[in-house]
Amino acid sequence: MTKLSVNINKIATLRNARGGNMPNVLKVAEDVQSFGAQGVTIHPRPDERHIRYQDAYDLKPIVTTEYNIEGNPIEKFMDMVLELKPTQVTLVPDAVDAITSNAGWDTVKHQSYLSELISEFKNNGIRTSIFVDPNLDMVEGAAHTGTDRIELYTEAYAKAYAKDNKKAVQPYIECAHLAHQLDLGVNAGHDLSLKNIEFFKNNVPHLQEVSIGHALICEAIYQGLESVINQYLEKLKQ
Repeated sequence: MTKLSVNINKIATLRNARGGNMPNVLKVAEDVQSFGAQGVTIHPRPDERHIRYQDAYDLKPIVTTEYNIEGNPIEKFMDMVLELKPTQVTLVPDAVDAITSNAGWDTVKHQSYLSELISEFKNNGIRTSIFVDPNLDMVEGAAHTGTDRIELYTEAYAKAYAKDNKKAVQPYIECAHLAHQLDLGVNAGHDLSLKNIEFFKNNVPHLQEVSIGHALICEAIYQGLESVINQYLEKLKQ
């Protein structure tokens, strides 16, 4: 089945809003894994408005499944990832003031830069993934960097899903096919939810992992974290 990695950034956002340690980010990471999630994702940003850099270190012994750290490869981020050696690093070109990730890499323009980063990560035994728009040129460019995987940016799919789900998913199908031909693994994330994940999974081939945070945490407010994770796992089955 496609693996589910739960992004716990929003748990940290709630904690930071009040100070203290409630909800407890480490406990939630333990819980999502015990409920069946196959990974934990975090995305620390320079202003530490949700996940803090210290959280990344504290989570290292807690995450016994797959540990995925996302972010813009600024110096502090690079140093942290190389020290922690998570299962996977996902490179995201988010601006410092971005509320959330809003674009993938231009893997043609930044090919040399990305290649250098990826070489360093892989030399340290860290699986690499590049966040890309559903664009065939960007997928092909990613293959030339030496990355292990791409993460398809799914906001466009989520926005268009209700209007025309077949049209919305088509670019992702094409990109996944190309990625597979180029020996790239395929991940996906951003605005995936219980409403749209099953159709995406059933139509996009070679999908290895989805990273879901905002929608999953919002759904858990109403339905409970364990229930929501179980629903995602059921929808992600082969």
